[in-house]
Amino acid sequence: MVLTKRIIPCLDLKDGRVVKGTHFVGLRDAGDPVELAQRYNEQGADEVVFLDITATRENRGTIIDVVQRAADQLFLPLTVGGGIRTIDDMKQILRAGADKVSINSSAVQDPELISRGAERFGTQCIVVAIDVRRNYEMAPGLTPVALGDGRECWYEVVTHGGSRPTGIDAVAWAIEAEERGAGEVLLTSMETDGTKEGFDIPITRAISEGVGIPVVASGGVGTLEHFYGGFTEGKADACLAASVFHYGEFTVRQVKEYLAGRGIPVRL
Repeated sequence: MVLTKRIIPCLDLKDGRVVKGTHFVGLRDAGDPVELAQRYNEQGADEVVFLDITATRENRGTIIDVVQRAADQLFLPLTVGGGIRTIDDMKQILRAGADKVSINSSAVQDPELISRGAERFGTQCIVVAIDVRRNYEMAPGLTPVALGDGRECWYEVVTHGGSRPTGIDAVAWAIEAEERGAGEVLLTSMETDGTKEGFDIPITRAISEGVGIPVVASGGVGTLEHFYGGFTEGKADACLAASVFHYGEFTVRQVKEYLAGRGIPVRL
């Protein structure tokens, strides 16, 4: 049986509204999250991701309300991330109607959170989001990744919206996340986020080849070809995009029809 590739719109939330920026800054309002999610539902999205990018305790009430409203109206899987630090946070989000929770900075700070979450709710509920940046200072023990221009680098895990380097090797961290019980990796390259120049293929492929769980490619879609490249060159299981959907450049259906026409198995 051939597994279909997924197309996932991502809605970055701030104060209960959808926003979009470049490299996580310069945010513009893109609309009401539930209205947008409903539109993607109708267009045939396989899933929707809500990320509370300000991720502060004050916004927790807002995101719970948004999740409940979305879950009441949507018939597709919903992944929610941002500010989830404890098992209780996970429980609240899942109880509000989310199908999966996405943890990022909190997983780096407390890797056991992955194991505890997987044990409590099942691996299928736990997504580990990994934000990465290229680092050209190679050292022993790091995973070298060859770039298209012939240079070599390693990819460093960054947290807090890409602002904090951690010294952690991204490929090794993805493997550890899987071992601890993550059911999926959501990979965003800060190099390409918001640029519309395509996914960061070298790291997407390295992590996809390194783990046995699905990898969602994120950061940089600008054309239909970029989705195709994410699946073929990047070997991703799903491609996530935001602004090309929010601002009406493509519909989910257009993307899927294009991919189907090029031999990528998608659910139409």
